[in-house]
Amino acid sequence: MIKYLRLILAIPVLLVAVACSTQQTSTVGNDPQLEAAARAALTKLNETNPRTKNLLTAAKGVLVFPDIMKAGFLVGAQGGNGVMFGPDGTVLGYYNATAVSYGLQAGAQTFSLAMFFMNDKALSDLNDSDGMSVGVGPSVVVVDEGVAKSMTSQNLTSDVYAFIYGQQGLMAGLGLQGQKITKLSR
Repeated sequence: MIKYLRLILAIPVLLVAVACSTQQTSTVGNDPQLEAAARAALTKLNETNPRTKNLLTAAKGVLVFPDIMKAGFLVGAQGGNGVMFGPDGTVLGYYNATAVSYGLQAGAQTFSLAMFFMNDKALSDLNDSDGMSVGVGPSVVVVDEGVAKSMTSQNLTSDVYAFIYGQQGLMAGLGLQGQKITKLSR
């Protein structure tokens, strides 16, 4: 019984240690596999939600995380790498998203995240600081199906619009979470 208790206690400690790691494993240069995955994820979003094309034409940049992995049991962590595309489709940079959560939760899942930066101030908040903490700084609107249906070019007033899509796996819970996005040195 004590052996299982140690294992149960070790999992949250391990998740916190991984989530709090500040060592970046990327190297300077481009990442064609990540770029291709991000382009495919953005295409999938555009196919499933055609109104995102309005955002693409108005956005100063779109940050796409094709695969974010989230896992937890009481304490959870998530992370993934993404690519920032400019309005013309050029790569503006590579980013990392990490988050730690605490609460009643259990499971694992992967999902994609696309963040549309609508103005230069939102982009500079991301690039000129030591990363962007979601919930601090520019206003981020998480777009669900209902909001997406009512989006027009006239009512795009927020700094950043975020779409979470392509969920796979099972993650259930209720808890507190903070996410940080940082630019990788490539």
